[in-house]
Amino acid sequence: MINAVAHYQLDYPDLALILALVRGGSLARAAALLKVDVSTVFRAVRRLEAGLGQQLFDKSRAGYLPTGLAQALAQQAEQAEQALEAARIGVARGGEVISGTVRLTCTDSVLHSLLLPALAQFMPNYPALVIELCTSNDFANLSRRDADIAVRLTATPPEHLVGRCLGAVAYRLYASVAYCQRVDCSELSQLAWIAPDDFLPDHPTVAWRRQQWPGVQPAYRCNSMQSVVELVRAGLGVAALPDFLVADGTLVPLSEPLGHETALWLLTRPDCRALRSVVTLFDELARHLRWS
Repeated sequence: MINAVAHYQLDYPDLALILALVRGGSLARAAALLKVDVSTVFRAVRRLEAGLGQQLFDKSRAGYLPTGLAQALAQQAEQAEQALEAARIGVARGGEVISGTVRLTCTDSVLHSLLLPALAQFMPNYPALVIELCTSNDFANLSRRDADIAVRLTATPPEHLVGRCLGAVAYRLYASVAYCQRVDCSELSQLAWIAPDDFLPDHPTVAWRRQQWPGVQPAYRCNSMQSVVELVRAGLGVAALPDFLVADGTLVPLSEPLGHETALWLLTRPDCRALRSVVTLFDELARHLRWS
């Protein structure tokens, strides 16, 4: 146990030191980030731990592993770093700047087809806004507070979340032009089907196929809808796809809407509405997430 020195006052250089060592994981990498030599970092860590009276890092063969205190201080240091950068940008631009970190979650198919084009339109206007992006199909990201905003396909969003419906999403059966030229697509049951059965068993396209075509066994099973659409584009078979995934018109529809419509929702937690960074990103996404 390190003996505490009374009334030690943390300063910004202390936070910068902790953040560099958390990010680098070793004295050498932390020294490179701080632009000092290794011995300086070593002495500074020893001095800081002695001053605080608490251990900040566990030394191991893997490097310097942060304790819970070091991780908490590193998080505070990141916030200070972002605030300083926002202040610099504000001075340079002559106005107020939206800053902070927003955790955003969506499925991989929504990411590639909708979210990335939307972010490209407005994120250059927010140079001090940081997005932590996680691809997932799970609503629990918001419930566990692992995310601040979720973009989700659902007909019934959870009641404990608040949000905005961005529009209805219809599903049709699609194939590539090359596949249609190679195979007679008039007999749907004889085609090579591509589906996310084992990985997304509750997906509306799985429910529809099992109801309408109970004898069909997919030739390809994928763990995401993005993989499903890529296999269809490669000419490997047919699949039931949401219209936003095929908005570029490169695939051929083989059916009318399947009758298993859902909707695209932009969701957040009620407590996040007090955070300006979250509200800003939420409003921008609501304006820019479009597919027709």
